[in-house]
Amino acid sequence: MKEVLEKLSLYQSLTSSECETVMDTIISGGATGPQVSALMMAYRMRFPSASEIKGFRNALLRVARNVNVPAENTIDIVGTGGDGKNTFNISTLSSFVVAGAGYKVVKHGNYGSSSVSGSSNTLQNLGCQFTNDEGILLHQLEKANICFLHAPLFHPALKDVAPIRKAFGLRSFFNLLGPLLNPIEPQYQLFGTSSLEISRLYVEVMAMTDRSYTIVHALDGYDEVSLTGPTDIRSDKVQTVLSPDAFDATAIEAASISGGETPDIAKQIFLNVLQGKATSEQEQVVLANAALAIQTLEDSQMSLLDAKAKAAESITSGAAFRSFNSFIEISQS
Repeated sequence: MKEVLEKLSLYQSLTSSECETVMDTIISGGATGPQVSALMMAYRMRFPSASEIKGFRNALLRVARNVNVPAENTIDIVGTGGDGKNTFNISTLSSFVVAGAGYKVVKHGNYGSSSVSGSSNTLQNLGCQFTNDEGILLHQLEKANICFLHAPLFHPALKDVAPIRKAFGLRSFFNLLGPLLNPIEPQYQLFGTSSLEISRLYVEVMAMTDRSYTIVHALDGYDEVSLTGPTDIRSDKVQTVLSPDAFDATAIEAASISGGETPDIAKQIFLNVLQGKATSEQEQVVLANAALAIQTLEDSQMSLLDAKAKAAESITSGAAFRSFNSFIEISQS
């Protein structure tokens, strides 16, 4: 670690292999707390390169809990967090809408870092029992079209790093790694990022894989399609900027997609959307994100508005809510 920190202090990059070795050292307990903090600070001063991210990611996926769930024709919908916007659970709700539309979703998530209630917080508040039991996950995927992988249950190697990260008190490169660590490694991914720099980094990282992806960043700072303004879109097929009217929607005010001040408010918004009782703004922003996910799954062979119509049908038909109820019921069995 000393040599690595010396190299980083001289503004030199590490190779992918070096990063893999560094992460192996950290998770095996071979690095001290101050050394891990120094590493995090080095990458606060500059983002890691795609090659460095690849090395860290490879090491963590190698020791992740193995789960034999098919990756083919599945998607994860996840944001990097860190945008400080405290929106309601848009990516998680989009996941259930996509599942209700008949697609397979393998959602990877954790407790919130920049919102009142992250995906794990809200699902837990709604009665979800987290599991890493392969049989239960497969049952959820078969019956509800969605399973949820609560990150700490699949990455026990990071348990000892958690108190160091908490004491560090700032977001670090571990936060960048989170959305890339789904142990199922789904064929499709929809990422939301909190900056254009992270979007560009994710494009480089995903280009090293054989997976299809879409990466979104609302240009006013959201790590999802917010409909508060234009959204930067980068995928393995296209790069563009979409305004709200591309989703057949009008621009909305930031306050209309707030997650509220308490977990109970977040929970109620979540249920309202799935039951077709949400405000127009709340529903439209979920449909926009779900539409992009469906379009990604369809390899861009479906128009955005057709994908949105399919997402809307998932809510109006009750399919999204049925998917949610089935998912919760199986998690409690």
